[in-house]
Amino acid sequence: MTLLRLLNVQGIAGITASLCLAVLFILQKGETRHWRKQSGHFEQLYQHEQSAFAGTVANYRAAAARTEDADRATAERVRAEQAAINQRSNNAFETRLADARARAERLRLEAPTAAANPSARGGSAVPGVPAAFGKLASAAAEDRLPASEALTATEQAIQLDELIKWVRQQHEVDSNQP
Repeated sequence: MTLLRLLNVQGIAGITASLCLAVLFILQKGETRHWRKQSGHFEQLYQHEQSAFAGTVANYRAAAARTEDADRATAERVRAEQAAINQRSNNAFETRLADARARAERLRLEAPTAAANPSARGGSAVPGVPAAFGKLASAAAEDRLPASEALTATEQAIQLDELIKWVRQQHEVDSNQP
């Protein structure tokens, strides 16, 4: 009974409060261990996520660098192909112009002798053309361009023809292939 005398309402309340605090303390210790363990796990997940992100960034940068290198190589290849096309077109244009000018000069030089001597080309003499046909031939000659304008028209036709060829060749250069 001595123990009951010591345990009055206040004593029982104190013991109950102490027991509750002890249980709460034990629960708190368990929670602390749990969250420490979780914190370590979350830290590992965070570190893993950060390293994965760094790897992804590095992969994207490497891919971008490879793409830039491929683009530079493609641009250089396209420039080289276009320069070759330009050179070939320019050479063809100059050759055709020189041929046309040489032919025009030859015709200009042959015109006076051909009119004076119709059999001058080394062939056998051809019977004369009747007067009616001669009038037709001279009428057709009236519709022709003078020699200087004919040469200019021929040069312009060659220029346009070579320009069309150049445009088609430039169009065929594939800038999408590496």
